Amino acid sequence: MAKLYHVPLSPFCRKVRLSLAEKKIECELAEERYWEKDPDFLRRNPAGKVPVLKIDGQTMAESTAICEYLEEMYPDPALMPKSAVARYEVRRLVAWFDDKFHSEVTSKLLYERVNKKVMKAGFPDSTNVKAGARAIKYHLDYMAWLLDRRRWLAGDVMTLADFAAAAHLSALDYISDVDWNRSDVVKDWYAKIKSRPAFRGILADQVPGFPPPAHYADLDF
Repeated sequence: MAKLYHVPLSPFCRKVRLSLAEKKIECELAEERYWEKDPDFLRRNPAGKVPVLKIDGQTMAESTAICEYLEEMYPDPALMPKSAVARYEVRRLVAWFDDKFHSEVTSKLLYERVNKKVMKAGFPDSTNVKAGARAIKYHLDYMAWLLDRRRWLAGDVMTLADFAAAAHLSALDYISDVDWNRSDVVKDWYAKIKSRPAFRGILADQVPGFPPPAHYADLDF
């Protein structure tokens, strides 16, 4: 059985978990307090980051590289389209959420509100929190613009781009930092993703000291 070293609210870990679950790959979850720099964990990934996946006799790091490995080795159901142009668009959007969205939103909200407390790294920086709250509006509007033109974020079928976005938004939704009333089309998109069997493990997450809001696991919001 595969084994994933993860942190429950890490969007990068959640992206891998969603890919594993969608492809029905059984996987043991092991929470890793990566900030403690445990020597055994650093041997698995000298970068000291999660996720780390042990599968097929391999130990793998970096969430997008892991997801693309899973796509090549376990192609059904597909999370990447066949054409080069369509695959480019998926990769562009995965990078958008894992780089730009993460830098402007996730790191400013989730990391300030939750990670600092868990890591005993001080109190939230109100300037960062306010910046993240402003930036998420822009990103939700961009998602709405895409979804007004497409069935899913990258095109007419669900792809890894949708899981990358949902991984970040679900982690933020756990701490009530997503205004789902800002866009009906984004809310409808998330409801579709949220209702997939692959999402069940995500919705069952519980972080000590941070109870989720009542709507978090409600498939109808």
